[in-house]
Amino acid sequence: MTDHTLSSTQCSARYRAAFKHMSDLYLGIDTSNYRTSVAVIDSVGNIAAQKAVLLDVPEGKRGLRQSDAFFMHSNRLPEYIEDIFRTVEPARIKAIGVSERPRRVEGSYMPCFLAGVNAAREIAAVLKVSAYSFSHQEGHAAAVMEYGGKKPASRTLFFHLSGGTTEALLCSPDESGYSMKIVGGTRDISVGQLLDRFGVALGMHFPSGQFLDDIAYEVLEKTDFDRKKSPKTEVIPRLKQTDGYFNLSGAETRLIRYAEAQGDISANYVTAELFMAVSDLLISDALYLKEKYSADRIYMAGGVASSCTFRAVAQRSNITDLNFGAPELSGDNAVGTALLAKRIDETGNRITG
Repeated sequence: MTDHTLSSTQCSARYRAAFKHMSDLYLGIDTSNYRTSVAVIDSVGNIAAQKAVLLDVPEGKRGLRQSDAFFMHSNRLPEYIEDIFRTVEPARIKAIGVSERPRRVEGSYMPCFLAGVNAAREIAAVLKVSAYSFSHQEGHAAAVMEYGGKKPASRTLFFHLSGGTTEALLCSPDESGYSMKIVGGTRDISVGQLLDRFGVALGMHFPSGQFLDDIAYEVLEKTDFDRKKSPKTEVIPRLKQTDGYFNLSGAETRLIRYAEAQGDISANYVTAELFMAVSDLLISDALYLKEKYSADRIYMAGGVASSCTFRAVAQRSNITDLNFGAPELSGDNAVGTALLAKRIDETGNRITG
């Protein structure tokens, strides 16, 4: 009979190996134009600690200058990293991931990301670990597709729906993060810009998406998000996609004109109609592109994808292949860059840093 008893030395060695694996942590940093984000994930791919706070936009403004965003990020990061390191032991960090540009294409650049890159390199030098650079867009994809140890599909239709971006991309994991090819989306302004500009025109603070989302949800919840029973104000023109692409500037013109005049039509009903129209447009676009490109799954991320109203409408559409990920991982976050650092570090494929 085979003796399966382990010696104390063998048990100790196995325990140390298991503990070492479980103790690995990965730090992520993302300094987008509107949010400073720091996160740490564990070896399984779950959040160990995170902090993500929107930048301050002056009342009545519809955005920030890059110099202002960079200044705010640079001032905030030391405090946020100190807070994170009070929660986790820095010595356990095995690698760092940071977003260095908006997209992984030639010429993609925004100064605000330099704040995060500088911080990542300094921390990596002190801890003597690798710092890996990714695009902000790749971080969004990883946050919803790889969180919790999930393995990304080889061919995903990924929608990046943020304040300044509305793109449908054919997305595949590779040795540097994700390769992405634009196959659809807006030809003019983004969904986020449409919502923000309408909200500011109504007198709301920028960014306005969350305020409008709360209003739309409250109105549409009364009809259980039924398209046939939802408010019809006729302020919103018909939104339709053509071969995966669409335009939103016409809707913006109508909405700004309405906001300036208002009249007898309820702003709450107009907001609800807007969210229903945009939701239907994005769902229609996703189904069309999935079939056209034979994608395995559909994922949506970005601030717009965290909308409770959009998610409720999509859920009632019974589209089994449509995935969002957790709402807190849809907006700008550093969880995705930490997850990418983990994947690249574990496979031994060093990129930049």
